Amino acid sequence: MDTGGEGADARGTGGARETVQERVVRVLAGAGASVRLHAVDVRGGREIAVAADEQVVLASVAKILLVLEFARQACAGQIDPRERIVLTAADRLGGWGVAGCADDVTMSLRDLAYFAMSVSDNTAADALLRRVGLDTVRLLAAELGLDRTRVLGGPREHLESMFEDAGAGDAAEFAELYPGLEPRRVRGFAALDPARTTSGTARDVTTLLRLIWQDRAGPAAACAWVRELMSRQAFRHRLASGFPDGVRVAAKTGTLPGHHIEAGVVHYPDGGRYAVAVFAETAGLDPVLGAVDRAIGVAARVAVEGLRAAAAA
Repeated sequence: MDTGGEGADARGTGGARETVQERVVRVLAGAGASVRLHAVDVRGGREIAVAADEQVVLASVAKILLVLEFARQACAGQIDPRERIVLTAADRLGGWGVAGCADDVTMSLRDLAYFAMSVSDNTAADALLRRVGLDTVRLLAAELGLDRTRVLGGPREHLESMFEDAGAGDAAEFAELYPGLEPRRVRGFAALDPARTTSGTARDVTTLLRLIWQDRAGPAAACAWVRELMSRQAFRHRLASGFPDGVRVAAKTGTLPGHHIEAGVVHYPDGGRYAVAVFAETAGLDPVLGAVDRAIGVAARVAVEGLRAAAAA
């Protein structure tokens, strides 16, 4: 059954049947967003693309690449996943997870990876990146053929660039200044500009996911580890919201002002596996927009069902 009141045989205003791409655009436009999307059959390679090669801000979707590099190093014996890291007040960044703790936290590297993926913990991801190394993450992107992916830093660098662009000295001052900033100024932040921050394309992201799901992004054990961590993401309001019970979604969100993102792999009971990346951009800067979140799920399902229908034809 279709959600959002749209029948499976949706037609345009002129009576002609919509293409899958047109319908994806319409779904997001109805929620006030533009879209870049790529969906691909993990096994067969059939694809649906909407502006899939345009450069986009990756936000926390880049944590997939970080955790993959960690898993590869752990499987190679280069680092001990049980190694423990102490996170103090100076390490805390905004967002979920450790940022909300009042006291110092001691956590293993593998638990940092878990928190980075399950609740997109910026503090955990930043600590993991310091241990894994920014250069190795960049080299991994190149090794995997992600030619349009540029990793310019981790969560700390991105947040500090936002402080600088807002004229704030620290997080507390930023929290005071941000509500009063003009939207035009916020949209000029480097962290929101694909040319000046960690960025890639929807196609690059699904390429990464396909490689992970095909055990071609590193040792099979490392790929399986990343898949398992993605399946434990706590947030279910975007991609997963568009699919019925019985369809499993392993995914990673990304959110910045005006940017609502999710990428993952959809698992159907019949064995079908589909990598999907949806990048929705809004004119407004509110990070919480339920209509956009739901539209991301609907658009993902429209694309995946398009792939399945084409394969069955």
